[in-house]
Amino acid sequence: MELTELLLKYETENVEKGNVSAVIVAAGSSSRMGGVQKQLLCIGGIPVLARTLLAFENAKCIKNIVIVARECDILGFQMLVDKYMISKVTDIVEGGSCREESVKKGVLQLDLDTECVLIHDGARPFVTEEIITAVAEAAREHGAASCAVAVKDTLKVVENGVVKQTLNRDSIVSIQTPQGFDYKKFKAAITSKEDLSVFTDDCSVVEADGMTVRIVEGSYNNIKITTQEDVAVAEGILGFGGKKC
Repeated sequence: MELTELLLKYETENVEKGNVSAVIVAAGSSSRMGGVQKQLLCIGGIPVLARTLLAFENAKCIKNIVIVARECDILGFQMLVDKYMISKVTDIVEGGSCREESVKKGVLQLDLDTECVLIHDGARPFVTEEIITAVAEAAREHGAASCAVAVKDTLKVVENGVVKQTLNRDSIVSIQTPQGFDYKKFKAAITSKEDLSVFTDDCSVVEADGMTVRIVEGSYNNIKITTQEDVAVAEGILGFGGKKC
């Protein structure tokens, strides 16, 4: 395959029935990493994005994967897909002006017969097949789902440096990805919004339309690589000392 070809078409085998597709969002600028492309940082000798893609590659419920990337990263990501033999990647598309615009572009790339779509951060490399499967099953049953973990710290509402309220953390969770949806409902929701920059995650897009989101158990290891401190945490999770690629 020529590296200038941007649409990747691979044969997909050993996939469970259900037409569950994954959109991996990797179109960020990595500004909080000091300009270093976090998707290509090596954690335990393997790039962050490769670890993420391999998790979905090995998840039996996933039919195909669409990656959303910055234009300048498309070629590098394609080479990464080839190197790690990620057979389920069917497309790499250019992202939009904000996260949900990027998600929209990825979702619109999916086949019309897609039943369920899982949306995941490219910089969350420690997602497991168990989490992927649980979110997919919950999304099939309820229409919208996300993995999450209970918060450990006490949370307070602060205004102008003064505590106004202490929240009951028993009813608060920290949302992660993947977030999963009935494909047709999510597509309708995200294409109907004029300003997608106001949404902080994918679930909030359907919440705005009154949909209920089911929560399934995530993992404290399912971290998002955002800062240099996160890289150290990631290496600790793996038990590596920062190997180079």
